[in-house]
Amino acid sequence: MASTQAAAVPAGTTASAGDIVLRTPSKYATAAASPASSSTFTAPPNDWLVRTWAVTHSTLSMWRSAQNVRISYRSLPDDASGRPRNEDRVEYESNKPPGTGPKKVKSVEGVNVMGTTAEKKSDGTFDWRGKSWLFFVTSHWEILGWGERPLAGGQPGEVERWVVTWFAPTFFTKEGIDIYSDRKEGLSAETAAAVQTAMTTTSQWPTTLATLAKDLLPVDINLPWSE
Repeated sequence: MASTQAAAVPAGTTASAGDIVLRTPSKYATAAASPASSSTFTAPPNDWLVRTWAVTHSTLSMWRSAQNVRISYRSLPDDASGRPRNEDRVEYESNKPPGTGPKKVKSVEGVNVMGTTAEKKSDGTFDWRGKSWLFFVTSHWEILGWGERPLAGGQPGEVERWVVTWFAPTFFTKEGIDIYSDRKEGLSAETAAAVQTAMTTTSQWPTTLATLAKDLLPVDINLPWSE
């Protein structure tokens, strides 16, 4: 199965490697070719995103001391103005050496309000607000690419799902990029390489974004996850 994201995206707004297609964050897009408003970018259906994803690669420095970072999405009713919503729960463990005892799971929860197209479909952009004591913290993030690919070495018809996200800077974090996998063990080497090739070989992304992509590092995965 090829990537389920539409491959026809305006010139100058995408990076690609085979079936991996990535758009430019709206921060860097021109008004004439904004990915948030482009009818040729197809955001994933809401129910496609609703699952638990392993964060396999990230530019976020705080994940250098963590392992088994995962994000679970759950649908919520639309807000008062009719905008789609979901909630997320980020869980992670310390990557202390083995033998130091059970890994304590830390978590952060928040609610995402989705940006929409004129047809009231998700445009792949989200505004996040923390829950509980983090209610005052907000951030903006966007899906740059997503899809499904045949799993190398897997059973016939078996696929792996991938997502590339970009997040704007906040008071607590710098601007960054994450890669998600729907597999606890992370992306296959083939898909991880294809995604990173799409990021690092394009001449269409602005220098700032291309440089940021080069800081992308694997996030430690040591199964099983602590619960």
